[in-house]
Amino acid sequence: MPDNFFTPDILLYLFDMMGVIACAIAGTLLAQHKGFDISGCILVSMANAIGGGTLRDMALDRHPLFWMTDLNYVIVITITSLILQIFFHLYHKIDTAVKIFDAVGLAAFSVIGFKVALAQGTSPLIAIMMGVWTAIIGGMIRDIICNEIPLVLQREIYITASVIGALVYLLLDYFGIYTGLNDFIMLGVIFMVRILALRFDWHLPSIRLVK
Repeated sequence: MPDNFFTPDILLYLFDMMGVIACAIAGTLLAQHKGFDISGCILVSMANAIGGGTLRDMALDRHPLFWMTDLNYVIVITITSLILQIFFHLYHKIDTAVKIFDAVGLAAFSVIGFKVALAQGTSPLIAIMMGVWTAIIGGMIRDIICNEIPLVLQREIYITASVIGALVYLLLDYFGIYTGLNDFIMLGVIFMVRILALRFDWHLPSIRLVK
């Protein structure tokens, strides 16, 4: 394998595909659980997997949209959804499965959105926002279509995990850590924060005025 195989662009693409597969799985699991038909499950998985990236590219004025120039996204989502629908009966704990794959998608898409925004020359604050958008918008669309309250609106440690990961990346970059390594560290931090929040039932507090 050549030394330059894992270039930043290839790493970014691999992260993107990892997030696409994870979100296609999460979307299909929820849609199948809700009784959607074959095309309905594929539609929900599409919305979950590319919804956030589409809004990000529109906000950053990146045209044409990424999935219109690379049909691998549509193909991978469709195949993943179809395979999962065939073997859906193997998934007994639907809620746990959705949240785990959601965590993978959250981590991967946060890295992708953050890096894409930085490559467009945006400020770190806007890059963090684009990472959050990429990670959460697709899941929100999925939950709304499936008549569920979006996870991100339920005091979940979700946006917070994405922001923490991005801040860790910026801190490592400030100290001159190798960029490719930063990507993996950011990915790992976001995933672990989300999984630990699920494991120990961490939630953000509600803010109410004292009467």
